[in-house]
Amino acid sequence: MPQINYEILSWARETAGLTLASAAGKLQMLDSKKLTAQEKLLSYENGKVQPSRAMLLKMAKVYRRPLLIFYLDAPPKVGNRGQDFRTLPDSVKDEYSGYVDALIRDVQARQSMIKEAMIDEDENISLDFVGRCNLDQSVEEVALFLKEVLGVNISEYRKKPNHPEAFKFLRKKAEEAGFFVLLKGNLGSHHTNIGLDVFRGFALSDDIAPFVVINDRDAKSAWAFTLLHEIVHILLGQTGVSGFYAEKKIEKFCNDVASEFLISSDEMDTVSVSGLSEEDAIQSISDIAFSKKISSSHLAYRLYRKQDVNKKQWEYFRDFYRDQWKAKREKEKQQSRNQKGGPNYYVVQKYKLGGLVDFVKRFNYSGTLSTTKAGILLDVKPLKVHRLFETGQIT
Repeated sequence: MPQINYEILSWARETAGLTLASAAGKLQMLDSKKLTAQEKLLSYENGKVQPSRAMLLKMAKVYRRPLLIFYLDAPPKVGNRGQDFRTLPDSVKDEYSGYVDALIRDVQARQSMIKEAMIDEDENISLDFVGRCNLDQSVEEVALFLKEVLGVNISEYRKKPNHPEAFKFLRKKAEEAGFFVLLKGNLGSHHTNIGLDVFRGFALSDDIAPFVVINDRDAKSAWAFTLLHEIVHILLGQTGVSGFYAEKKIEKFCNDVASEFLISSDEMDTVSVSGLSEEDAIQSISDIAFSKKISSSHLAYRLYRKQDVNKKQWEYFRDFYRDQWKAKREKEKQQSRNQKGGPNYYVVQKYKLGGLVDFVKRFNYSGTLSTTKAGILLDVKPLKVHRLFETGQIT
């Protein structure tokens, strides 16, 4: 097992607001003939004794820190969690906001470890597009720059057979440009699922290893939009978390750029459902949205924005498509329950981690990342790391 930086043990305890005595108690450490529980904990923090993996797992839980934070070269900087771009409904519980905070800390720790590895391998090339844009630019100008950064031909994106394939194409382009894109909507268990009203995605801006996280509990047809929205934050040089409701100026700007990227204002001028019955309008919106590989709800909103439909019609379409998605998700859950064994864990995990898996694989084989660190970065046990490397992709 690789050595850890013992300074991080005391930092994690102190930032959790725990004394040696209270931490030893929460860690269920017992006195021995030679040492008290507090002295045992202090021996870990002084570097005299190497804590076992089991003890580190306990510390991660008690201190509310991701396990991989103990393997960083130095304690992470305080106060770099970024801005909160969300407008939260009153119904959101503090518990769920706490889950988001824990998720952000987890991804930041991964980002720090990735950066350390890149610096060790002299791959810390600065990405000059990070922070290049500003709110004084037009939506069209930033959307064009975004296409240049990703090297995306929108017609190629739209040729994909369905929304998941279109997202996979866009994600690959983003990863090739230097972004790490994760699909993550909980802390590793369905018991900690985070709703879309709490967070839809977040961006960790960095000119070496920028990260984007998408709440995969959202409809798959919306993932591409969220990915683009969060990348715009990074082009603006911003770290922060985004929600479902875009009421703040910055959120509206990022939404408008992502929307312009997927279907331009000029194209929208040719789209209309005015005069159609509700049934025909719904079918027309669905068909056009599928051809453009955007969500039907989003296209309906763009029609409302251009005053092709009124507010009452837009709200009807929005609710219809939301109910349709919920019904589809429930059906998929039921089918999953009826299938023996369910989906392969490693296949699903590899899909959620995206290009991070190949990155960790390469650095593990080069010796820059130990198998223990690789396992922590990929959320698998060290003994299972190579099984994840060898698992095929979702097709």
